[in-house]
Amino acid sequence: MLRRLLPILVSLASLFALTAVAMAADAPAMRTIVLVRHGNYVEDPAIPEMPGPHLSTLGIAQARLAGARLAGEHFDELLVSPMQRARDTAAQIAPDFPGRAFTVVDDLAECTPPTWRVEITKDEKPAAMAACKARLDRVFASYFVPAKGHPEADLLVCHGNVIRYLVTRALKVDTKAWLEMSIGNASITTIRVESDGRFKVIAVGDVGHIPPNLRSGATGDADRPLEIP
Repeated sequence: MLRRLLPILVSLASLFALTAVAMAADAPAMRTIVLVRHGNYVEDPAIPEMPGPHLSTLGIAQARLAGARLAGEHFDELLVSPMQRARDTAAQIAPDFPGRAFTVVDDLAECTPPTWRVEITKDEKPAAMAACKARLDRVFASYFVPAKGHPEADLLVCHGNVIRYLVTRALKVDTKAWLEMSIGNASITTIRVESDGRFKVIAVGDVGHIPPNLRSGATGDADRPLEIP
């Protein structure tokens, strides 16, 4: 009898082992999301909003410093906005991740979501702000979720409005508060998604990797073009 049952017991043991492996592969795990704002750029009314202007000389320097700060870290995904200033920033960061390429995500493009600040909303169309909010909510739903099987980390190079809105989502506060934050060019914002779905905002607009005389884009920063007169 035992001899007959042995193959069945072995099969059941193998099935249980495979099931355990499959469950472990699907088990929720921590995800770390690092968001880098693009470097400094000079507005040019002759250039269409999309894709927008290239980085300035200062912006290139800032982006290289961000790349040096992130070098050596592991990222499972490298994502970038389709806008030129973000793609230029990613191009300066990319050499610190040899053999890797950034994937363009259209939903990461800059836009203006709803805000309490009437001096901003008076020049924006309600439909455009609603569309922006919906787009950024898609980003949050797609990327701000626990990893599966093992911890993961993603790098997103995008824009100030995008990053600030996503921070309000992680904090679970009124998303209209996004404009009450100010983050500099090439700053680093880090948000952790725990395995149980809770969020930890670790840093917002960190510019510790950029010398004070090269900082721009945040409230109080001076205009520093860095071009030779």
